[in-house]
Amino acid sequence: MLLAAKAKPMLYLAMPAKAALKIKLKKKPGKKIKEKVLPALKAVPFWVGFDLGGTKMLACVLDADYNVLGTARKSTNGSDGQIKGRKKIVTAIQEAIAAAGVDPKGLQGIGIGCPGLVNPEKGILINAPNLGWKNMGLTGILRTAFKKPVAVLNDVDAGTFGEYKLGAGKGARSLLGIFPGTGVGSGFVYDGKLIMGRNVSAMELGMIYVPGTHLGSALPGAVMIEDLTSRLAVASQAGVACYRGQLPELDKKTRGNLRDIRSKALSAAYNSGEPAAVAMIRSSVAYLGMGIAAVVNLLAPDHITLGGGLVEEIPQVYLTLLKEEVNRYALPGLSRGIRYSLAKLGGNAVAIGSVAWLREQKP
Repeated sequence: MLLAAKAKPMLYLAMPAKAALKIKLKKKPGKKIKEKVLPALKAVPFWVGFDLGGTKMLACVLDADYNVLGTARKSTNGSDGQIKGRKKIVTAIQEAIAAAGVDPKGLQGIGIGCPGLVNPEKGILINAPNLGWKNMGLTGILRTAFKKPVAVLNDVDAGTFGEYKLGAGKGARSLLGIFPGTGVGSGFVYDGKLIMGRNVSAMELGMIYVPGTHLGSALPGAVMIEDLTSRLAVASQAGVACYRGQLPELDKKTRGNLRDIRSKALSAAYNSGEPAAVAMIRSSVAYLGMGIAAVVNLLAPDHITLGGGLVEEIPQVYLTLLKEEVNRYALPGLSRGIRYSLAKLGGNAVAIGSVAWLREQKP
């Protein structure tokens, strides 16, 4: 950077998001201040993939081969409101570009995956229940800030498409992605295309109602699949078991606090063979298998990939037991020969998948 040529010399240090920190220097008599030469920015084409999560947001700078050149993370804090939220999104992208050391002129486009219903055609986040955000025009916000093409997807759709193009589902004709977490996210790629409605994202497997109930059921006599199968559902039941003295080791570690009953703690309880933990996780997988079987009967995927924290902690339970449950409820001619795998792209799946989808679209 150039040294200011005024009476009081200033040194400008490179900072993310177009920011610069000014530091006043005391010039000693007869001593020259050397200019700091910063590395030249790399003039390469790149894309930004953005994962708008319920608790954190992640911006990834990707080159033409989907290598990660730089990242930036921020807490989402949906309760701060949409105005602060959209400012954070723009700032995170700027910081990721700065961290990658690339010339901003090389930006080709931005893909963003969102937790909730989206209108991909208009680029609107319709409703993100875990954030409390509604009708956020993300395409308009990002085009105004960066003047480049933008693709807006549901986050699980983006993650599933990433696995289809570059991860566990590469080479499949059709891929069903299942990601149990706070809810149960799912996406489906059929012959290279994401299954979506005309103007809204689809494949909300976790929101399908089945006969049953619990105290939180919105409809008496019916319960959503994600209320029986998500990691949050298992943790909630584990908290009750801790209170009843059925999971003493888990209770020692977490005191039955729902926020502390995470995937690693649940898997440890399962692997220890505690009957209550084994029963609740096996029941959760059984209900998930029932839901997946419905998708198999309707769309006949040739590959199913699984991701999420609990899946990663006890992968064989999901790969083996889930397959058994799907086979129990699906038509044999449709379930036979389905390949099951663990997702490969990890925390970058949504960012990579949203960019891959953007690059597939015709200008």
